[in-house]
Amino acid sequence: MYCKKSGRDCYAGADLEFLVNVSDIISHSEDIYRNLEIVLKDLCLFLKAQYSMVTIVDREHEKIMISAAYGLTKEEQSRGTYRVGEGIVGKVVETGKPVIISDVSRDTAFLNRTGVKKPDGKITAFLCVPVILKNETIGTLSIHKSHQFDGDFSHEIKFLNIVGMLIGKNVTIRRKHIEELEELRKENLRLKSDKPFKPDNIIGNSSLMHDLFQLIERVSPTNSTVMIRGESGVGKELIAEAIHKASSRADKPFVKVNCSAMPETLIESELFGHEKGSFTGAIATHTGKFEMANGGTIFLDEIGDVPPSIQVKLLRVLQQRQIERIGGNRTIHVDVRIITATNRNLEELIRSNSFREDFYYRINVFPIYVPSLRERRADISILTDHFIHKINKQNAMNVKRITGGALDMLIMYSWPGNIRELENVIERAMIMTTDDVIHSYNLPPTLQTAVSSNTVDQGSLGMVLGKVEKQMLIDALIANRGNISRSAVQLGITERIMGLRINKYNIHTQNYKYLSNDTN
Repeated sequence: MYCKKSGRDCYAGADLEFLVNVSDIISHSEDIYRNLEIVLKDLCLFLKAQYSMVTIVDREHEKIMISAAYGLTKEEQSRGTYRVGEGIVGKVVETGKPVIISDVSRDTAFLNRTGVKKPDGKITAFLCVPVILKNETIGTLSIHKSHQFDGDFSHEIKFLNIVGMLIGKNVTIRRKHIEELEELRKENLRLKSDKPFKPDNIIGNSSLMHDLFQLIERVSPTNSTVMIRGESGVGKELIAEAIHKASSRADKPFVKVNCSAMPETLIESELFGHEKGSFTGAIATHTGKFEMANGGTIFLDEIGDVPPSIQVKLLRVLQQRQIERIGGNRTIHVDVRIITATNRNLEELIRSNSFREDFYYRINVFPIYVPSLRERRADISILTDHFIHKINKQNAMNVKRITGGALDMLIMYSWPGNIRELENVIERAMIMTTDDVIHSYNLPPTLQTAVSSNTVDQGSLGMVLGKVEKQMLIDALIANRGNISRSAVQLGITERIMGLRINKYNIHTQNYKYLSNDTN
């Protein structure tokens, strides 16, 4: 029977010959990635279509993606991703039934995710059939076909259904391959995650710092309130910033508030804002810090200095995430993660009625203690190198190193001002040096006596030498990324003695496997 519409034999020799060729291509091809493209090209030529594509259902992520296409660029193919039930492709996957769109320009269900253009002056039809294997819809086969008028596409649909059955096994192989690639990707991510987490804004290789990094890694993905505790100068603000950067709010505002730097009369206005004319001097509406931080994180430093009257208002924010500006009557909802910090003994303040107990329990959801510098003396060496590099850049200097004697003095000092004090000491020493090397006599006098360095009553000579020996072992392990053999060679001892010393000081060599002494 001859079809005047298509200009060829219908359901006869031409169709049968094409289907035989398709079957032959699929069964004999050694390249499953190339044979589908060949079939789709021949399909378009045979049905006089402009585009054709095969999609695959990704069961793991419940999405549908283009696996092979003819007439589409790689970029257009990459845009063709759908959810089950979304658009025509998603509907066909969901129902398992073919869909015919006679004119895509008039049908809102046609999403045109790929962005293909229709030929000028012609109507474009979209025909999509499910690819079914063992009663499961595993993908779709579709074509774009231009025509002059609304026509009968029943023949094309039947033909596409047959081709879909023929390529079903091929599509299954492709889907299995995609799932295997996804498993490899997950395994790769898992292997990468085995590398210890380390914030890029914090310097430290000691075991205490690695424990701290683990806490940051655990709490960052959550929205839990965090309270950072530690002495002044230990870097509590850097910890808060690291939590924000590792969270889902990283691209949102990170607003810092120093609660001790503001008088009680202004702190409420700074935190919650005020309306114009709400008090003398309020000549304009002021947006508070909580509104500025909406969607992101607010860091309340020195929370122990917040007066009880403000603690009550902060309780409402913690409980309901709502604020009101001074002089305003409108409730403002804010989506803010709250991180607080203090160097004060809040428990003692509660006993003296200077700090509200209910407010304490609201902010103490996930406490993090930051160790002082004297508790992590192993980090003094790399911190010193970091500050030398940083100050060289800031002041256009060229200080190359610090002598061993000067570094020993830094390690033995008690550091009441912690990291902030260490940075100041290094900057002063860099200014004082005349040969681009920091010597012991370049350090402040307070570091050069036993009394001021708090070492008189710290133990016997053996204990002091033990600290130095442990530090040298750690420095060698840092330099050699935890390799015991190379570290032993560097120190001029045997590998056996190196192992005995490591056990003696309970040093965990795996902590240094992914680390180096390069702090640039």
